[in-house]
Amino acid sequence: MRLIFMGTPDFSVPVLDALCEAGHEVAAVYCQPPRPAGRGKKERPTPVHARALELGLDVRHPVSLKGVDEQASFAELNADIAVVVAYGLILPQVILDAPAKGCLNIHASLLPRWRGAAPIHRAIMAGDAETGVCIMQMEAGLDTGPVLLRDVLAIGAEETTGTLHDRLSALGARAICEALDRLEDLSPTVQPEQNVTYASKIDKAEAKIDWSRCAIEIDRQIRGLSPFPGAWTILDGARLKLLTSRLGEGEGPRGQTLDHALTIGCGSGAVQITRAQKAGKGAQDAQEFLHGTPVPKGTQFGEG
Repeated sequence: MRLIFMGTPDFSVPVLDALCEAGHEVAAVYCQPPRPAGRGKKERPTPVHARALELGLDVRHPVSLKGVDEQASFAELNADIAVVVAYGLILPQVILDAPAKGCLNIHASLLPRWRGAAPIHRAIMAGDAETGVCIMQMEAGLDTGPVLLRDVLAIGAEETTGTLHDRLSALGARAICEALDRLEDLSPTVQPEQNVTYASKIDKAEAKIDWSRCAIEIDRQIRGLSPFPGAWTILDGARLKLLTSRLGEGEGPRGQTLDHALTIGCGSGAVQITRAQKAGKGAQDAQEFLHGTPVPKGTQFGEG
């Protein structure tokens, strides 16, 4: 098919690659504009922008799609279909209607659960046993369109948003290629009105760990916010990010280590930290971290 690809972050790159490898003609790639980044605040192209240039594709990064000229330019591409995955702009109805077969969105959840901005984080933080991807026919509402195809993934007991992100990205790439191959045979399924949940954008205020909460909730918080923004606590007066964890054994004072292996007491139960990161330093596995920063039994995390 002749298609328009619309995506911006790392999650979208494997999808673009898969579409090109499958032989589809990518008429243009739309992504968010370059943003200032790094110490020099130089403008840096987004991951999709960089990859599209490597592939020799036409890249466009309008600030908005509401202008008449931008909409006309989009329509003049005469695409069969548009594939949208984590693009970052709301598409006006005139854009949705421009491709002959409309716009398909790859959404990283099992709709109608976790519509919205942060479905991967929210699935882990809620303790969901499974998630997946949906190929959805786009309409004006927020992730409300009918679903053409869905694939399911189990969420591992020690899964982080980072690891699940990569697995779902690969799954989405396979699913959209299958959907395009079978497009004429797929029947859109209207999303049920029951069991709708919304995956609101992650607020950095959610990252501070409250050791009075139960171990299950803290473990999900740590894994769900890893690698970004990273759940954090205070150790020896400095902020420490906790990046991976598992449920630990034992009970003890809230925020205190129960052993010499980073098992920390919670409101009920305990969590064992398996990866951590000091401010301004690289992430370290627990054994490496403890080699340079001994944390004896009884050490207090947080504010006591």
